[in-house]
Amino acid sequence: MTIYSCDATKTTNPAMRVGIVCSRFNEFIVQALLDGAQRGLKKCGVDPKNINIAWVPGAYEVPLAARTMAMSGRYEVLVALGAVIRGDTAHFEYVAGPCADGIARVQQDTGLPIGFAVLTTENIAQATERSGSGPGNKGEEAAIGAVEMWHVLQAIRAPK
Repeated sequence: MTIYSCDATKTTNPAMRVGIVCSRFNEFIVQALLDGAQRGLKKCGVDPKNINIAWVPGAYEVPLAARTMAMSGRYEVLVALGAVIRGDTAHFEYVAGPCADGIARVQQDTGLPIGFAVLTTENIAQATERSGSGPGNKGEEAAIGAVEMWHVLQAIRAPK
């Protein structure tokens, strides 16, 4: 039996090229997620000069930017960041689902691991809690998870 696993924080990845797509809507939350993602990538040994960040208008645009980054061939790992907060209108349903589905499709179509931290919360307090500077920052978790997936996929793809 073969088991593929990795603790990304115990790896060194100075040459790994990472693309991060950030939604500008709810920017104060997304900036905190980005700070967390950068902390996570640092824990994984990624050189900050190999990280490129694309800001897009909202979460609905995140999948298109992620697909474009993935198809460029310039990145081993992507991270998608955003915050969709439920309000009084149906925008939540029209944005959150297509964003998640779009990122899943990009990941499956390209084989590129994408850490997903587009928050979907009921209110700003929940979004703030998930994007704080301490443990539980979903941007940090998504970035570390993407690097972990890259290592697991490399192991699975390696010839025996």
